[in-house]
Amino acid sequence: MKELGAIAQMLEGELERKDRAREEALRLCRQLTREASSAIRVLHRPEHGPLQLAALEGAAERLRRLLKPHPDLAAKGYVESAWQEYAEVHIVSSLAGRRALPAPQSLRVPSSSYLLGLADAIGEVRRFALEALRNGRIEEATARLDQMEELYSFLMRFDYPDALVPLKHKQDVARGLVEKTRGEIAVGLSARGLERRLTELLERAGRAAGERKRRAKRPR
Repeated sequence: MKELGAIAQMLEGELERKDRAREEALRLCRQLTREASSAIRVLHRPEHGPLQLAALEGAAERLRRLLKPHPDLAAKGYVESAWQEYAEVHIVSSLAGRRALPAPQSLRVPSSSYLLGLADAIGEVRRFALEALRNGRIEEATARLDQMEELYSFLMRFDYPDALVPLKHKQDVARGLVEKTRGEIAVGLSARGLERRLTELLERAGRAAGERKRRAKRPR
């Protein structure tokens, strides 16, 4: 079987190329995840301006080119996780600026990665809501809660096995975050109502005290 030598050479060459591609894919996925985390942190800074996503998009494009001849690598978990982080950045950025959400096709990410990224975005929107609540911006906090509820309703449309998209746990987490945020905003609204009522009572008491002083000064 002299042909075995040639077959072995061919297989070794193919596997060597694939192994190099796998190592590079791992590196790019780590870079993509790091850049995505940095972008999310920037979005939560009060003074943030337009996101600078050149490094993120550069890593994403290099990963796409690398994976094109290796569709089997594109289905690996570490690749799908990187696309999930990438999708989350774009979704959260759109929500932060109240812009239309990007579709999976426009981001060129797998549907499962998009859904998982969108599920994680609910937690980031909660952070926006809590920051607004902490600074007394109740209306903004309520608007963020509306975003969370809308995203959660969207997620609940997808009832598929974990083998297709492992979404069930994230749906449960999202439900808890929405309910917790709703309760916190209700407490904030109640506190603001009490504060307004107290302010009104103090102002009324102040006016009454002033009136009594004026009466006391009138000549009898």
